[in-house]
Amino acid sequence: MNNFLIAIIIGLVAGLIDITPMIIMKLEKSATISAFVHYFALGLIIPFVDWGIAPWIKGIVIALLTAIPIMVIVFPKDKKAIIPMIVFSLILGAGIGIAGAKFIG
Repeated sequence: MNNFLIAIIIGLVAGLIDITPMIIMKLEKSATISAFVHYFALGLIIPFVDWGIAPWIKGIVIALLTAIPIMVIVFPKDKKAIIPMIVFSLILGAGIGIAGAKFIG
């Protein structure tokens, strides 16, 4: 299978995992779409970055770095939302890194 198609699938899965609790909690539609696009894009980026470190660490670092601007915007409105954002960045970032290494190489 084409590496780009695999990356799209990784991004779709990560995005769906991230937005599932948001849909259940009936959060704002724009926030849900933003979160999906964020992890979809990370699925297209993380597997193709080569820093020479463990894939799961690479995924976590990139996911946290790209989440910081979103956290800055969200923090004044909802301070409690930062913890789940960090947790999902850790889990999904590592997952994308591992999946990218396994299926893309």
